[in-house]
Amino acid sequence: MNELIKEWPVKWAFVALIIFLGVMSLGALMNLRYIGAGIAAANTISISGHGEALAVPDIATFSFSVVSDKATVAAAQADATQKANATTKYLTDAGVDKKDIQTSDYSIYPQYDYVQGVCQGGYCPGGRQVLRGYQVRQGTTVKVRETAKAGELLAGVGGKGATEVSGLQFTFDDPDKVATEARDKAIADAKEKAETLAKQLGVSLVRVVSFSESSGGSYPRPMTAAYSMGGAEDSKSVAPEISTGQNKVTNDVTVTYEIR
Repeated sequence: MNELIKEWPVKWAFVALIIFLGVMSLGALMNLRYIGAGIAAANTISISGHGEALAVPDIATFSFSVVSDKATVAAAQADATQKANATTKYLTDAGVDKKDIQTSDYSIYPQYDYVQGVCQGGYCPGGRQVLRGYQVRQGTTVKVRETAKAGELLAGVGGKGATEVSGLQFTFDDPDKVATEARDKAIADAKEKAETLAKQLGVSLVRVVSFSESSGGSYPRPMTAAYSMGGAEDSKSVAPEISTGQNKVTNDVTVTYEIR
């Protein structure tokens, strides 16, 4: 019995030690940063860089609409469908892939005439709307991969029943390629500036601690061509001369370096 009493202080001391170590370990874990986090930089410099990339566009896009006004919905739909099918056939015969021809809008609207009542004995009744018929409008967007044919196709759809042609734009099938080139130039510009500044300040660049970027570009303004309602099929379409030119993609970066 006496030996058991003598062992209790040793056991309690051991338990207390375990508890103490557990509390200390928990506190240390709570103070740890997440895995991969570095020590916050105390001394930094931030540098801006600018990059530009010029490239000839390899994609042209434009939109056109066929419009039909008839006394009934069925008649208007049939007429609009005939015109739309004719323009689609013309485009595919000209080498445009069907996957690059997309219907972008289809709508049906009633059309009204405002009829004024006949005045009698000095009294003029109010006018009223009289249903004249229905208008069907089908819009289509076209992607042209042979940009040299863009002008020919613009004129061609006008001769096949398209009454509105608009929104010619030139862009890239792979825009990331040009954007990456502009970013690389912007980063190189920022790095060169940082190295020059560090030399002037008598410090050394240690590591990049933050990075941000913004991109943009200048593109040719969309061209709009309009054909008179119902007159496109009878008029002789002349292909406009289209200049592809170059698109400029820009990139601006801000890089923050730790210094010492």
